Amino acid sequence: MAIRLGDIALNFVADSSVGTLNFYDFLGDSWGILFSHPADFTPVCTTELGMTSKLKAEFEKRNTKVLALSVDDANDHRKWIDDINETQNTVVDFPIIADKDRKVSELYDFIHPNASATATVRSLLIIDPDKKVRLIITYPASTGRNFNEILRVLDSLQLVDSHKIATPVNWNDGDDVIVPATLSTEDAKKIFPKGVTELKPYLRFTPQPNK
Repeated sequence: MAIRLGDIALNFVADSSVGTLNFYDFLGDSWGILFSHPADFTPVCTTELGMTSKLKAEFEKRNTKVLALSVDDANDHRKWIDDINETQNTVVDFPIIADKDRKVSELYDFIHPNASATATVRSLLIIDPDKKVRLIITYPASTGRNFNEILRVLDSLQLVDSHKIATPVNWNDGDDVIVPATLSTEDAKKIFPKGVTELKPYLRFTPQPNK
């Protein structure tokens, strides 16, 4: 089945590098990132998991739990984690799902047959506390993900939820944001007391509300 934006992320129970794991129980009321890897002991994935580990404090600051997946078994995951820790100078302490039977990969549409009939593509989902899928990014196996972009999108999604705004091209935390088109400029000025700059009736900016 295909997972699309706005869908409810499906629960699963699977073995992992830290033992049997229930996805919903693991997430609790946090935001979540579920990301797939083509295989253990592969170079691009090794750098990605190392970077994810180094960003632990950034994810915690955003109330976000990370969960990786690879189509190898839990014993291989644990051996691979030793390599990641050694080569990337970090300590991986988030779970890596074991998915040798491809059940989770098929549940989340991580197998793209025209890319590989057996290995998962490099997909990533951001899931909000209501278990709704808010972002899907899919890279080819040969290209590592940009984790600065993942953090940027997390910041945007959380700001959108808390302040009902939108974020413009290349937005980063602290930049001006966009007033929703559904608001009149008069109402926007009441809601956003820092001021509203109108370039067009449909294109209006305001300073980031929580800064």
